[in-house]
Amino acid sequence: MKLSIVVPCYNEEAVLARFDEAVRAVLARLGVAHELCYVDDGSTDGTLARLRGLAQQHRGTTRYLSFSRNFGKEPAMLAGLRAATGDAVILMDADLQHPPDLIEKMLDLYQLGHDQVVARRSRDGERRLRSALSRCYYRAVNTWVDVELADGVGDFRLLSRKAVDALLALPEYNRFSKGLFSWIGFDTVTFDYRNAVREAGETKWRLGALVNYGIDGMLSFNSRPLRLAIYAGLGLAGLAALYTLWIVAAAVVGGVTAPGYVTLVAIIVGLGGLQMVMLGLIGEYIGRIYHEAKRRPHYLVKEGNAAEAALSAAAGPADAATAGSQAG
Repeated sequence: MKLSIVVPCYNEEAVLARFDEAVRAVLARLGVAHELCYVDDGSTDGTLARLRGLAQQHRGTTRYLSFSRNFGKEPAMLAGLRAATGDAVILMDADLQHPPDLIEKMLDLYQLGHDQVVARRSRDGERRLRSALSRCYYRAVNTWVDVELADGVGDFRLLSRKAVDALLALPEYNRFSKGLFSWIGFDTVTFDYRNAVREAGETKWRLGALVNYGIDGMLSFNSRPLRLAIYAGLGLAGLAALYTLWIVAAAVVGGVTAPGYVTLVAIIVGLGGLQMVMLGLIGEYIGRIYHEAKRRPHYLVKEGNAAEAALSAAAGPADAATAGSQAG
């Protein structure tokens, strides 16, 4: 058996050496054949130089790719999965918030026949407001989406070769991996671990990025918000009809009176805001169709030591061409 560790990296110069040392120590203790597949997502610090050094120091077990610019974590994970050649693949972050010691437990569960071994982190040490908002989000989103998104479950997981091939067969441009992991199914087991503190650097998940990520999760696996727009329109039409009947009845009983200015303004502003929300919602879906129709590659590789065949094996026409442009 061969194990691949896929590690997306963005400005991780300060912690990369410690991460590599910690992971290799665990793998050496386990005695498993392995490779580490690093993907530099257009870092602006010395991450790429560190990866070149690791590739020279650990020839044969270190593979790396470097993007031409920052394309995001989703394309980085996709590139790493395409480059990985192991019978099982573990996705990990380089900041050591995913404890390397859990690799052994993942392998033990994998040996029991599970295709996905998922590590679910606790929220110890996290701000209460953020934890509460996160729980509320997952409760809300799971009433909408067609797959189940579990709170505390992220990218830290082991995937069998069968599961990796299933993910690589999904051609969409707008990728929301947390939903894709759930969508492919297969035998899945989940275990809990204590949330670890980031070793160095700063988190890349600011408030705006978290909001956008939450919207992606809401829209990527269902079209129910569009159906909600229909229901909202019908409901407002019904309310307008009832309000009209009330005005007519009031005019018959008490005579015609001038309508209230505040009521009129409130109705206009409220309906205008609702229309803008619905137009924005429709625009989100149209934008996704637009990006899918262009068929651009998910990323561009400027440098790497991973074999071209490993990158293009599961790629579509556009991505296969991109993979072929990498430097050896």
